[in-house]
Amino acid sequence: MNTSPKSLGYSMPPEWHRHSGTLLSWPINRETWPGDRLDKVEKVYINIIRALYKYETIHLLVHDESVRNRVFKMLYSAGIPDDSINFHLHPSNDVWARDFGPIYIINDSGNAAITNWDYNAWGGKYPPFESDNKVPAYLAKKFNQKVFKPDLVLEGGSIETNGAGVILTTESVLLNPNRNSRYSKGDIEDYLKEYLGHEHIVWLKDGLKGDDTDGHIDDLVRFVSENTIVAALCDDPKDVNYETLLHNYEILKSVNNPLGEKFEIITMPMPQTKIDGTTVDGSEYVPASYANFYIANGVILLPLYDDRYDEQVLNLFRQLFPDREIAGINCADLVWGQGGIHCITQQIYN
Repeated sequence: MNTSPKSLGYSMPPEWHRHSGTLLSWPINRETWPGDRLDKVEKVYINIIRALYKYETIHLLVHDESVRNRVFKMLYSAGIPDDSINFHLHPSNDVWARDFGPIYIINDSGNAAITNWDYNAWGGKYPPFESDNKVPAYLAKKFNQKVFKPDLVLEGGSIETNGAGVILTTESVLLNPNRNSRYSKGDIEDYLKEYLGHEHIVWLKDGLKGDDTDGHIDDLVRFVSENTIVAALCDDPKDVNYETLLHNYEILKSVNNPLGEKFEIITMPMPQTKIDGTTVDGSEYVPASYANFYIANGVILLPLYDDRYDEQVLNLFRQLFPDREIAGINCADLVWGQGGIHCITQQIYN
């Protein structure tokens, strides 16, 4: 590797570090959202924007002028001021900004830079994806920011950091031959350490049933503070995700932070993940998870799915983030496309 971000004092901040804004990509893909599902997911987007725009700038990728004009009208109808949105005319194949968007790092002087990893739509599952893969370079040029280009496939939803030396990830994604078959586990760890600036890599195992990413960490466990983790866990041994989540939970309980201390682990219930019929790729399950929340500057965007547990999880997040608004957003229509709020957002610094 050449001069690495780590050697220059850069590291990836935690999600609660104050952002300049949030990146979103407006949904247009009718393969992901067939029939009236595209209209339904647009309404989810409006709800997300309504909850978010008061707290930080929204940078919205729109495919072309006609899409921008459509969004203008929807914002107006919803009472959302259009000057709260920075529109970017840049094509993207789909909405998963967390995965194809830039992963930001910040140096000791507070300057931000972009790490521009390769993106191949989770192992080439959903071509074309070239437009998505160009988004980090586009934003770097737009904002005149320094760029580091690792020779590795990495999606933002596959990693989680506390900003204090620790990265959480899963073997089912980063060690999957559909991403980086020429690299060993040690090689991949080296890339994470050198480009994201954290030395302690914790490997969990598998992801949720129906997660077409092969098992992203942001549906499983998340940091809510430097030493506190929320973890999804099933209480029904017959649940399709029971064994996977229990195994990951046991791994978390067995590891220490860089100071040799145990993490505080708070468990959350799992909503219903089996759906009527199947998704576009034929799955009977979707990766519905309360772990797929987004920490914005003054608000937590919390996905809601299941009347049995929604209020319980809302109350938990009110306790975890007393200084932020907790905005619960029904995401049943969004997760049908096999992703949640965290999957479609990416924090940016410009």
